[in-house]
Amino acid sequence: MRTIHALTGLCLASCLVPSSQAFAAAKQDLALSQRHKFDIHVQPLSSALRQLSTQSGVRILFPYDEVAAIRSRRIQGWLSTQDALARLLAGTDLKMEQAGAGVIALAAPANRSVARRSPLSLQFAQASVAGSVAPAALAPAPEPIEDSTPIIVTGTRASNRTVAESLAPIDVLGAKDLESSGKQSVRDLLGTLVPSINVSNNGAGASWAVRTLSLRGLGGDQLLVLVNGKRRHNSATLFINGSVQNGQSPPDLDLIPGNAIQRIEVLRDGASAQYGSDAIAGVVNIILKNDTAGGAALTLGSTADNGGEQGRWQVDKGFAIGPDGGYFHLAADGVLQAGTLVKGSAIAGAYYPTGDPRNNDPDLDRYRGKAGQPEVIGGNVSYDAMLPIGGSVEAYSFGTYSKRHAAGWLTYRTPAALNNIIEIYPEGYIPRIHVYDEDFQYALGVRGEIGGGVHFDLSSTYSQNEVKYKQTTSLNPSMGTASPTNFYLGKIRFDEWTNNLDFSKEFEVGLAGPLSVAVGAEYKKNKFMIGAGDPESYIDGKYVSPPGAWLAGRQRTGVGAQGVTGFVPEGTGSWSRSNWSAYLNLEGKIVEGLEFGLAGRHEDYTDFGTTDTGKASLRIEPMRGFAIRGTASTGFRAPTLQQQHYASSSTIGVIQNGVSVLLPVQALPVEDAAAKALGAVPLKPEKSVNFSAGIVLTPAPNLNITVDAYQIKIKDRILLSETLSGPVVINALEAAGIYGIAGGLLFSNAADTRTRGLDIVGTYRAGLGDMGLATISLSANFNKTIFTHIDPVPGPIAASGLSLIGRTKQGDLTEGTPRNKFIANVLWEKDDFNMNLRATRFGKIVQRANATAFHTADFTPCAVNVVSDVCFRDFVDEKLKPKVIVDLEIGYKLTKGVKLSIGANNLLNTYPNKLKPVSQFVGFLYNTYAPYGISGGFYYGRLNLEF
Repeated sequence: MRTIHALTGLCLASCLVPSSQAFAAAKQDLALSQRHKFDIHVQPLSSALRQLSTQSGVRILFPYDEVAAIRSRRIQGWLSTQDALARLLAGTDLKMEQAGAGVIALAAPANRSVARRSPLSLQFAQASVAGSVAPAALAPAPEPIEDSTPIIVTGTRASNRTVAESLAPIDVLGAKDLESSGKQSVRDLLGTLVPSINVSNNGAGASWAVRTLSLRGLGGDQLLVLVNGKRRHNSATLFINGSVQNGQSPPDLDLIPGNAIQRIEVLRDGASAQYGSDAIAGVVNIILKNDTAGGAALTLGSTADNGGEQGRWQVDKGFAIGPDGGYFHLAADGVLQAGTLVKGSAIAGAYYPTGDPRNNDPDLDRYRGKAGQPEVIGGNVSYDAMLPIGGSVEAYSFGTYSKRHAAGWLTYRTPAALNNIIEIYPEGYIPRIHVYDEDFQYALGVRGEIGGGVHFDLSSTYSQNEVKYKQTTSLNPSMGTASPTNFYLGKIRFDEWTNNLDFSKEFEVGLAGPLSVAVGAEYKKNKFMIGAGDPESYIDGKYVSPPGAWLAGRQRTGVGAQGVTGFVPEGTGSWSRSNWSAYLNLEGKIVEGLEFGLAGRHEDYTDFGTTDTGKASLRIEPMRGFAIRGTASTGFRAPTLQQQHYASSSTIGVIQNGVSVLLPVQALPVEDAAAKALGAVPLKPEKSVNFSAGIVLTPAPNLNITVDAYQIKIKDRILLSETLSGPVVINALEAAGIYGIAGGLLFSNAADTRTRGLDIVGTYRAGLGDMGLATISLSANFNKTIFTHIDPVPGPIAASGLSLIGRTKQGDLTEGTPRNKFIANVLWEKDDFNMNLRATRFGKIVQRANATAFHTADFTPCAVNVVSDVCFRDFVDEKLKPKVIVDLEIGYKLTKGVKLSIGANNLLNTYPNKLKPVSQFVGFLYNTYAPYGISGGFYYGRLNLEF
């Protein structure tokens, strides 16, 4: 019956099209390859086809009964008519065939039985031009809403696959999500809207300005970030003194303008076979705007209790280039963020030298810490451009450029401390670290069709992140009274040059659908550089307090600038490596309702050899509205150059005689003599095996539910060790010419882990009649990581009773992120009014202690550190109880193109648990493991303009 309908349509088309046009249709119809600026909102497919016809001038013959109940998707931007129509029909059963010059006929497949329909149900969609028959009058299209089944470009090489048809779980965050989320950065947006993503807010030292993402409980550098499908470079900064994300240098998402983004696609599945290194956990693909629209926004806000005033301005505008659909979209944003000063705990013990009567003053100010978010001033600019250079070929380019200065306070040193010079700081001091980022990424490429349906994409991307460090209100105690208080600490820089050549083509091989074949190759070169700081920032002045002074005759602890020590000349240098890779990707539909995907990749690195990865995917749809999908893949992550060569020291807590003391600790590259003496060996890549299985349900119109279970096994996981200290470590350091350092940190492939979890995402779009439209989403993630193997401790370290991966590091990976996370979100839109209400529940988190502590039954420090009936000694772990964070934004369109919004992130001003008194020894009060931070609620207003 379908065959009869299709033939009837073609016959009708042939009658309506003049013979001269039909003859011309035998050749390539230039009207279908011509590019136009399309702007088609979500609406009934029948009216969307008419809009496409009007905007392209191409007539479309379609069976009205077939399309009447289908909702279209959003089509926007410069596309050829053929590509626009293919995207409009993606996910439907409709097939298109050219019926004449400038005429397309649509029909459903012949292998599906349907009720008999009259040939008169066929209708034309055509442009309203002179001499044409006016189309039937239609009701006005509804207000634009978010496309529930957008075309995706991540995790597939096919050009018309939708979210609902994806072979692996994927989230798409569209323009409406970006605008109504209320979040001030791309990083926080992802952590808010994707249940399996958490944001780390607990960095320290030189790395505290960079926040990282964790997908499915894995590390930030096990998540690949793409921009327009091209690899985004990592940060030069190594996350060295944090906790949960220690030892990583992931991409910094704060350096991409939020207003430049059209949408974000998050692939929650291993994809190393498709994209290469770093995609063990998944992929975040940021798609930049490519239209000619424009807008501006001004956001002003502050926290309720702790300052943190913030102003953020954004502006973007697109421009048409030439008559054939070229465009240039420019975006810029800037931020001024004051630091927050969050209440701390009273610092116990003696402040001033022994005998100073102020130590007994009950009014002594013991609240000297300055915990909170950093002060930031920065700006980002970006562009995305395309220019046709032939009938089916176009040149494109995009890029970002950023500068940022972040400054924050470290840990307070009391006047009487060994690492203070009381003549310089009679009231003690807090080092203030300054981080200066300059970052760019530029891509240039050519893509199109070279004949025979073969599509190609040739591109080159170059990027760089350079970070300079300075420190103020600090000192070098080993220089005594001659020490400066301001220091230049040095710089680090990471460069990446990536070149890609990709080909794709669809083949008819007798399956239910065409076989999509993609092959490609990549060449990548990385370079990492460390530049030395001023000598005063790292030298050992061997200062001994003179007779009559405080601590007379004692050599001061602390070599180099306190807080973060400058990069020493012996640790500086430049290192590089290159690799090439090749991949093959197949996707096809075996029969109706059964689709598959296969991918394989070979990588060859200059520094650690070759690796091969593969992936297989299957999707079964036994009935309309219900599908089962699953994937199995292997993956890898190459050790970064930062992990291989970073060398610097910071002042952090070192346990001595059961007490945490602020002392300098050195990060030791694996090739360093001291590291080798402690048993370090060259790093090798992590290897992973991923399995996932899930279901996709569409039980009712506008209701989508996905449930996906996963398991990720990682072998030879690259981890940063515990702080290694003691005589054996100090002897190894001094034998290598490193003096005045109390401990070391090593990277190693020391463990294997297994992560299991479940993702649930449900979305319902409800028409409320006169009350407008509501979009309701409920999502959840359940996640658990365990260690399946830990390597034996190297002999030199084991002899000291130390371990590389002890209880603290194990706890960070297994309990340092929420075991579960729930998000409930309601977006209500009525006329010019909208309200977005979201509640996020973060599950329990545990911060494991790295040493035992003496405490009473109520966890206060013991008066005398001796175990007794009232004084206990054990590990005091900090448990973060589950918390619910409520966000709210209300917006109103004052007039066309002008919108005013007010909102709150953390509306109820919720704080994490307070630390137990015995854990408050450095003046911190709140647990910094909280993914929602310690600064409380942020309240803001925003003005949006469209032009």
